[in-house]
Amino acid sequence: MSTRRAFIARAAAVAVAIPLGASACKGGTAASGSGGKATGTLVFGKTDGGTTFIRNYNVFGPAIQKSPNAEMIYETLARIDYSDGAKVKPWLAKSLEFDTTGTTLTVKLRDDVTFSDGRPMTADDVVFSLNIPLKDASFNIGGTTYDRVARQDASTVTVHWPHPAFSELSQLASAQVPVVPARLWSGKDLKSWTNPDPVGTGPFTLDRFAPQQITLRARSDYWGGRFAMKQLKIIPTNGDALRAQLVRGDVDWALAAWGNGEQEYAAKDPQHHLYQKYATGGAYSLFYNTAQAPFDDVHVRRALAMTIPRKDIVATLQRPGTEAGPTGLVDQIYRDVILPEYRGKVQQVDAEGAKRELALSGYEVKGGKLVKDGRSFAPKLSFNQDFGWDPYANMMIRSWQQHLGINVKPVGAPGANLYEQQQTGAFDLTISTSGGAGVAGVYSALSSRAYRPLGQMAATNFGRWKDAATDAAIGKLLSSDDPAVEKGAGEQMQRIVAEQVPFSPIYNSYWFVLINAMHWTGWPNPDHFSYVPFPGLGPDTTLTLLNLKQAGK
Repeated sequence: MSTRRAFIARAAAVAVAIPLGASACKGGTAASGSGGKATGTLVFGKTDGGTTFIRNYNVFGPAIQKSPNAEMIYETLARIDYSDGAKVKPWLAKSLEFDTTGTTLTVKLRDDVTFSDGRPMTADDVVFSLNIPLKDASFNIGGTTYDRVARQDASTVTVHWPHPAFSELSQLASAQVPVVPARLWSGKDLKSWTNPDPVGTGPFTLDRFAPQQITLRARSDYWGGRFAMKQLKIIPTNGDALRAQLVRGDVDWALAAWGNGEQEYAAKDPQHHLYQKYATGGAYSLFYNTAQAPFDDVHVRRALAMTIPRKDIVATLQRPGTEAGPTGLVDQIYRDVILPEYRGKVQQVDAEGAKRELALSGYEVKGGKLVKDGRSFAPKLSFNQDFGWDPYANMMIRSWQQHLGINVKPVGAPGANLYEQQQTGAFDLTISTSGGAGVAGVYSALSSRAYRPLGQMAATNFGRWKDAATDAAIGKLLSSDDPAVEKGAGEQMQRIVAEQVPFSPIYNSYWFVLINAMHWTGWPNPDHFSYVPFPGLGPDTTLTLLNLKQAGK
């Protein structure tokens, strides 16, 4: 039997993705950047943070609206290396090693890490930070499952799980579980404190904060190295404004999909206009609130899944061939482990099959509503307006009306509001990302360990899926050290997702990166990269910025 006692382990992290073809935030941009024209300054155009920023760097607090890109100030013990099979590797930690049972992880800390106020990071800081999610469920926004943390000596910490957790190591790479200075956070009311003047181990400090521009200053004493840049400016923008800003060079870097960006942007100046796509291993999916009728009925879920117009959606997105398969595993990443009957399968609209499934449910459609046993249901579809998802939601709604006669109401919401609705289960149907690092990462959010009753905050299991067979399979995926056991459990989960439909994959998701390299050079390339230039990944952003050089110098 093989072992994974070494620091590299299979990850179970949920990847955050910018949707294909989305225009992102719809708000205007009152502030304009100056790009690298300002000596030593790099401008990041943020398209998913609304039109104004909130000064709240309490990274553990339950507040929905927080300051963007806090991962440039606060860091994690580990990183997920998407260039190396999404393996978990040390970051603030020097090593991460499980015992033979997979229940106790020994964390050896780097001895050269300091906070931005010059004080060294200690084992006490790590213990304090990792204990925060254990003190109150509302602080566990990263969905951690360990149950205790202990200091062994000045540079060693142990993390304990109540079950074998070889595949749960990636929790320590989550931006929701960073290391913070205990001396500054201790005694604070984390439910209300906004931490306006953050102090972290990360590469930047907060220089200036305004609702429409944040300026971060590069540390000269950062443990990971020195930066060519002096400042990183973050400005709110939207898809339409961003395109002009990139062409002018007012914005150097952004995350957004551009439907015909290869021709309209990259081809205009191949040397400087970079439009990059990195596969996340996940998909944009329809989630059902299975804790309530009628979505607790598998036949209703199947009927809706079978009438999602995936081909039409990806055609509108101008991303042909990215329709998601039925298992939630993306062929591009997981082809070798996908069962033959699902490999390469594109889910077509099957109106007749969907009608048969609806009949098996016992529900009738009357006046556009689902009716059974004297109760009627008028479903709503919740989606992220910041990502410009309105047209794709409407395509799904029209298909359900055309093929099943069901009238579904579109309910768009700003991203922060939608996320709160998803966490509390205040939705019927919703669009969110499914996926993660490794097969266990894709499926772990379906575990009943992540289940919370309606009204309570769920970190991952938005659809409130609760199923004994799912728990058994995920238990094996997360705890086994035997590849054969993992393979069997992964195949069982593929069948559960495809047949029981706890969620319905729609299209494969990517990180889309837009760059104007006129002012800064040294950006990674999707064909050959060691890190993804995506800020939500924290350490990857640090590695990206450390390797940039100002053009002409």
